[in-house]
Amino acid sequence: MTEYDYWKIFPRMPKKVAIGDITIRDGFQHEEKFISTAAKIFYGEEMILAGCRELEVTNLGNPAGIPQFRDAEQVLSHFRSERFLKRLEKAKINPADITYTAVTIREQAVDKAIELKAKGIGPDRILMMVSTDPEHHFANSGTTLTQYWKEAERCIKKAADVGIKMCGTVSTIWGSPITGATKLEDAVEFTKRWLSIGAFDIEHADHDGSASADQVYRYFSMILDAIPHPEVHLAHYHETKRMAAASVLAALQAGICRFEGTLGGLGGQPANFLDDCPVRGTGEYYYRDPRYVGLVTMEDLLVQIDEMGIEHGYNVDRVLWLGNKMERTIGRRLRSEAIYNGRTAKEGHMEFARPGLKKLIEKVGEQPGQKVPPDWTPQAVLPEKYR
Repeated sequence: MTEYDYWKIFPRMPKKVAIGDITIRDGFQHEEKFISTAAKIFYGEEMILAGCRELEVTNLGNPAGIPQFRDAEQVLSHFRSERFLKRLEKAKINPADITYTAVTIREQAVDKAIELKAKGIGPDRILMMVSTDPEHHFANSGTTLTQYWKEAERCIKKAADVGIKMCGTVSTIWGSPITGATKLEDAVEFTKRWLSIGAFDIEHADHDGSASADQVYRYFSMILDAIPHPEVHLAHYHETKRMAAASVLAALQAGICRFEGTLGGLGGQPANFLDDCPVRGTGEYYYRDPRYVGLVTMEDLLVQIDEMGIEHGYNVDRVLWLGNKMERTIGRRLRSEAIYNGRTAKEGHMEFARPGLKKLIEKVGEQPGQKVPPDWTPQAVLPEKYR
């Protein structure tokens, strides 16, 4: 007999998930116009009020390379401000429940995070990143993997000394935009390496949309077999082929309970142009057309998980409202379908019903709710060859 209970078919699949928002950092880093400090603060605040408890705020790297985040200190300081704390109190949100993250790819940025922590405005969590492809890793960090692992080990220790957690990101798990195919086993080993040197949690990243659902399920099953602590693992997907929703489902089936996304599916490589001036970024874009890349769309991700009946803690309608606002901020149509089509309405859309059905039923003498002729059997009888 076929089993129809999804959670019995996939016993590791969670009934509650945590979804972080990384719009104002990862989402905005790919934009070729400067997003105002006010907009960054607005969307960060509103996502927290909508239910976000893990917010990626900024990048503390050298603003000469990524000038989108030249306002990093100002944005971070706002979320520690008395004004925002009062908003949280009014909304009955405990500030201690919110984790603020800053990206710190190199040690200089980690030192900046520590300096800001001493001022009382630093992040709770920082992020460093390795790629299983040495070429991709070099393009992002300018170091060999060996050099970087030693740097990360130092940074984890010094950050821990001041109460900052380190997220270790593993990238190019399902493939590299530079060298192509990679080995899942390498990413499992890199995950163990991060934890062995003191990382708090792991972001498992598909940074160029290479993942397919079967390989996502395989990889996260391998991860949870090796490290059976779902709360440690965070799934990060990019959307380049409209396959991220399938990857989300495959990760859920494997047992992953932490995800992240961006409003409108914004994001991609750091921009190499800002306003009217070329900037360094991470060099030339990997993609044929950088307009059609980004992360998994927060609005669509939430609708997908919400309609599966999985608890997530967000006000979905408020997030859809924010998605509409984001299109005006960015100035173009973004990638969310849910902000236009909404959620599946259980009550339907009776405004689209055609007039006259009730009168026709009465005219032909049918009973309300009748769906087949009255002289037919209550249940269909299949021909022998289909039984």
